[in-house]
Amino acid sequence: MLKIASFVGALILVFFLAPLADAQDNYEIQVYGADTVEPGHTMVELHSNFTIDGSKQVVDGVLPTNHAEHETIEITHGFNSWFEVGFYIFTSAKNGQGWQWVGDHIRPRVRVPESWRWPVGVSISNEIGYQRHKFSADTWTWEIRPIVDQKVGRWYWSLNPTMDRSFHGPGVSQGVVFSPNFKFSYDFTPKIAGGLEYYGSVGPVTGFDPISQQQHQIFPAIDLNVAPQWEINFGLGIGLTGSTDHLIAKMILGYRFNL
Repeated sequence: MLKIASFVGALILVFFLAPLADAQDNYEIQVYGADTVEPGHTMVELHSNFTIDGSKQVVDGVLPTNHAEHETIEITHGFNSWFEVGFYIFTSAKNGQGWQWVGDHIRPRVRVPESWRWPVGVSISNEIGYQRHKFSADTWTWEIRPIVDQKVGRWYWSLNPTMDRSFHGPGVSQGVVFSPNFKFSYDFTPKIAGGLEYYGSVGPVTGFDPISQQQHQIFPAIDLNVAPQWEINFGLGIGLTGSTDHLIAKMILGYRFNL
């Protein structure tokens, strides 16, 4: 009962005391799994993506994404079997603009411990952060991301029904925005898995935007399981609506340190 009370208490703390965070944008393109970094370990990841065909005009003071290179450093430390904290540094590089700092986020996350033996993995993350106005119309935002996943034989699936909230910028009037993410993959070999990742943003939970204004993107993606300490993922994203960047290439390279 003490473990349950501690977990529920942390869950309530994450839900109600984290005031800000950010939508996925095109800096950290990833469907989360429910597991957390092992206690005493630190995961360092480099999220790289290049927008091959994106927006080409300045809109509300935000720079276009076409031919922009985004590099994000993510550092995550596991504190115990059910709690981790991640920190992000977002950067952007583009011809004629140089390399620029975009913003920073912090992401506490709690999970259902494996010792509870639930049939699915369950965790909840909050991402709190700031992005400069020239890269995001909404500068201070909050993201809460429930995560449910499961491994069945060679198949794997993960669902992230994400909620986003802006606290400074034009998105404040929208309230809470629903941004679902989903992934499924199949282990072709013990070291190679392939599948699809989906990223969407459909508008406020009180009333979705018209389809033309929604964002929907599909990534055929590959995961390489070369060793337990490594994380390698890459894919090519295809935008399905006019308000979505049409083509993005992305890669995630991560390594777990015993620190």
